[in-house]
Amino acid sequence: MVHHSGSIQSFKQQKGMHTSISEILKEKTLKPSRRSLPCLAQSQTHPQSLDHLQSNPFSPECKTHTQSVSTSCTHITPQTDAPKDQYVEVSEAGVFEPRIEESLLIKKPVCRAQLESRTESIKSVKNSRPRPSGLLFRDGKKRIDYILVYKKSSPQVEKRCTFERNLRAEGLMLEKEPSLTDNDIMFVKIHAPWDILCKYAEQMNIRMPFRKKCYFSDWKKKAMGSRFHLRCRQIKSWLPRNPMKLDKAALPDLEDTDCYTAPFSRARMHHFTINNKETFFSNSTRSRIVHHVLQRTKYEDGKSKMGINRLLTNSTYEAAFPPHEGGYKSRHPIKTHGAQNHRHLLYERWARWGIWYKYQPLDLIRRYFGEKIGLYFAWLGWYTGMLIPAALVGLFVFLYGLFTMDSSQVSKEICEANTTIMCPMCEGNCSSWQLSDSCVYAKVTHLFDNGGTVFFAIFMAIWATVFLEFWKRRRAELTYDWDLIDWEEEEEELRPQFEAKYSRVERVNPISGKPEPFQPFTDKLSRLMVSVSGIFFMISLVLTAVFAVVVFRLIAMEKFASFQWEFVKKNWQFATSGTGVFVNFIIIMSLNVVYEKVAYLLTNLEHPRTESEWEDSFALKMFLFQFVNLNSSTFYIAFFLGRFAGRPGKYNKLFNRWRLEECHPSGCLIDLCLQMGVIMVFKQMWNNFMELGYPLLQNWWSRRKIRKRGGGGVVDGDEEAGGRGRGGGPAVENKGQLPQWDKDWNLQPMNTHGLVDEYLEMVLQFGFTTIFVAAFPLAPLLALLNNIIEIRLDAYKFVTQWRRPMPARATDIGIWHGILEGIGVLAVITNAFVIAITSDYIPRFVYAFKYGPCVDKGYHHENRCFRGYVNSSLSVFDMGEPKNNSLIQSRYCRYRDYRASPSSDEPYEFTLQFWHVLAARLAFIIVFEHLVFGIKSFIAYLIPDMPKGLCERMRREKYLMQEMIYEAELEHLQKERKKNARRFHNEWP
Repeated sequence: MVHHSGSIQSFKQQKGMHTSISEILKEKTLKPSRRSLPCLAQSQTHPQSLDHLQSNPFSPECKTHTQSVSTSCTHITPQTDAPKDQYVEVSEAGVFEPRIEESLLIKKPVCRAQLESRTESIKSVKNSRPRPSGLLFRDGKKRIDYILVYKKSSPQVEKRCTFERNLRAEGLMLEKEPSLTDNDIMFVKIHAPWDILCKYAEQMNIRMPFRKKCYFSDWKKKAMGSRFHLRCRQIKSWLPRNPMKLDKAALPDLEDTDCYTAPFSRARMHHFTINNKETFFSNSTRSRIVHHVLQRTKYEDGKSKMGINRLLTNSTYEAAFPPHEGGYKSRHPIKTHGAQNHRHLLYERWARWGIWYKYQPLDLIRRYFGEKIGLYFAWLGWYTGMLIPAALVGLFVFLYGLFTMDSSQVSKEICEANTTIMCPMCEGNCSSWQLSDSCVYAKVTHLFDNGGTVFFAIFMAIWATVFLEFWKRRRAELTYDWDLIDWEEEEEELRPQFEAKYSRVERVNPISGKPEPFQPFTDKLSRLMVSVSGIFFMISLVLTAVFAVVVFRLIAMEKFASFQWEFVKKNWQFATSGTGVFVNFIIIMSLNVVYEKVAYLLTNLEHPRTESEWEDSFALKMFLFQFVNLNSSTFYIAFFLGRFAGRPGKYNKLFNRWRLEECHPSGCLIDLCLQMGVIMVFKQMWNNFMELGYPLLQNWWSRRKIRKRGGGGVVDGDEEAGGRGRGGGPAVENKGQLPQWDKDWNLQPMNTHGLVDEYLEMVLQFGFTTIFVAAFPLAPLLALLNNIIEIRLDAYKFVTQWRRPMPARATDIGIWHGILEGIGVLAVITNAFVIAITSDYIPRFVYAFKYGPCVDKGYHHENRCFRGYVNSSLSVFDMGEPKNNSLIQSRYCRYRDYRASPSSDEPYEFTLQFWHVLAARLAFIIVFEHLVFGIKSFIAYLIPDMPKGLCERMRREKYLMQEMIYEAELEHLQKERKKNARRFHNEWP
């Protein structure tokens, strides 16, 4: 043996380090009884006596008895399903009841008499058949970790029996309960014992609490800044408490978030902080372990005949889910009596509408729902918080336009143009009109098209970059706090559809080294081409729908311009835009239903290899479909409306029938603003109804059917309760007697697409907030208000209306981060074109510096330099001699364009001002894009993806973990040698 203790001590003294990790932590070492409890599996580091005691909790007689009962149960093959279920329940109680977890702490073997008396008491209790209502087995001690649901009438009896028998062989404990609301429904309760949890926690490399964290600082800086820090703390104590922070006293002490963690190992179990075996593994971790076993348990002979997902697909089981931790409401206030469970705590501190202004308890969300859902709500909360500055700046830009609306020179000239006659909007019953009739339209346009538009567009482009860069830092902090830094996603199992399709072609997996089905490249390429063709076909369908909306707008424009009602005739622009937007919204929502089905079919046609590949492919298709569907009409209004209308006397017509639509003399930006506002508001309202209103209606309808068929069951409060079930089940007098698994079964399952719909809604909203924000500065404010509701709505839905989803792990938001970065790039280009082409910012700018009254005097005042702009932007057309029945007797009319007058040498040709404006627009696009992209790249370079302090802390903790493991091993060896009366040496064996 080599002696290491002396050399390590001298090395520490030379470096000026602490001589022991206990001095660094400044804590007493934990008692051996708190962290030295081993699991049932044998280990080389465990003492032989303890191994023998743990592996033989009962006496030899008891062990023989339980083995005989278990053997007799596994060989029974009844003819019918119902007697089998009944027999299995009785046999399971006899087999598994003596092996309760409390026996792990008993140091004396249980005698046969005690075991027989306990078994008899269990049978007597079983005969009384009390209605279970908790989260435990009938013995009141074993925790339910997972629920399987099947129908007794299902023909897949053999597969289910084989699957459940293999689950018992894996060490899981099963118990069956009939439903109280439907006689055809049977629940299978699953419990994972301590030894099984330890076994699979080691296989899955689950990180568990090791020792409490301690944080270090530079003592010199701390001494120098002690007075400053003291003064800051005093000033902070005088300030009022932040109302958005949650009361820490109301939240449980989540120990694992304040502890060092390490991959669990049965051989080094004495290193981990095991205060209580019941709570060492959290409920979400236990459910994840059981789900891991369910995914890898066979139900038939064959290498691909395994997994609960396949059994759900072939209707062997109806559902599989982890149970909720009880009800989410209580008769007693949480402040005085505390929370009943984590679900109740989540409802009171997160999902309740009264605390909409509070921060989210992310650690509790992650603990209950898993890291994947926790990251979604962390991203949603971060996005909502970052919307606050964007909403404030957008509101200031809007208020600036509101306060300067009456003083705007352009609006004044339009409102005072009583003698300016505009050309008719149609060639049928339309007549000439005065420019002053569109005074309101011009003022409303100024609200969104003013001097702050360019500044706000640049600000939002930078904001998108800052949002994504700081989210990377926030994600790094969360992955560190949630122990996801070193987590690697385990090798996913193949999808059943993939295995069934390509079972004849195999190859060796380069990671696992096992043969698996393989998809040839030619087959994959052909299916991908078909999928891409389907995507292009659906996009062409979107463009067809946009074309139909354009035709509708042309017909509506002609009808409203010649309407008999004077109010509609005077405001034909608003009427045309409003009706066009509503028709477009109806088409958008109708096509979304079709797109989802098509995306589902195309994704299945590709036959993705794993579930994550399927989810990424489906998410990308859904985003492409809905993004094009939502924004195609918006792109038409922004960049094509009024660009190809022609001029009076030579208008371009669609099908030689309808004249193309023109822009208002004050610009087309108000049409774009109206399009975005209506779609954004109504789509968010519809999404909120479908997310909360629809599940509420479904749950209400299921409770109503239960109550109606049960004949008077009471249903109120927080959970589903009912009377006689759909199959004529026993009546339930009140909701308290309905067990938790029955309540969860009556809830709605989580969306089959997971979080795709949740992310898709927010990403599309992010596109609306950034892409055309120059035309609608109130978009960030509307998004902020919606997200405040969305967070509580999703929280309420997850906690109260949905079954508990399977807790899953993830380190980021997946493919959505790349989509967000793509939207940020597209937003810069789009806003550059909106400002240059859609708005009148560039024409006004050119007029002020080239043709206005301030050319020689310099640009001093906006109103003074814009005098005559409206007249300069309108051209003249000769209509000929006026008709006798015309209300306006004028030979000439004006229209929006830069063309020569009828009396010039080249009548109706583009003037020099037109080419100046066009050159300025192209120059602005180039300068704007290069400037903003340069700023975005510079900001992305300045902001590191991970905070410097976090990097140092991670390196420091890695060093401390090695020291802790070294000292824990020495301490363990010392105790073992003292226990065995051996002489102690400072050496490493």
